[in-house]
Amino acid sequence: MYAVVDIAGKQYKVEKDQYLYAPRLEAEIGASVKFDRVLLIDADGKVQVGMPTVKGASISCKVLEQVKDNKVIVFKKKRRKGYAKKNGHRQQFTKVQVESISSK
Repeated sequence: MYAVVDIAGKQYKVEKDQYLYAPRLEAEIGASVKFDRVLLIDADGKVQVGMPTVKGASISCKVLEQVKDNKVIVFKKKRRKGYAKKNGHRQQFTKVQVESISSK
C-alpha cells in the first residue's frame, strides 16, 4: 500500500514505516503530525485518485528530528569588474516516519 501526499507544495510517494525528509515543520521531536492532502492511494492494486484530494484519507507521521541539508555554495562573479560574491545556504528539513495510511 502506498500513497501520494502533498506536503508544503511538494508531492511525495510514501509507504508505511518509510522515512521522509519534508520541508521544515513546526513540530516537536516525537510529536505526531497528520497530512490530509492525499492525492492518490493504492491499496493492493485498487487505486483511488482524488479530484484534487481523496476525501477522508490521511497520512499520520511521527517527527524524528530536525536536520539540515548539505551546504550549497552560491558564487557570483563579473569578469574585469572586481566583483565577486560568495554565499552559502543550508536548507532545513524535518525527518518523519510514516506510521499509517488511512483511507475513509
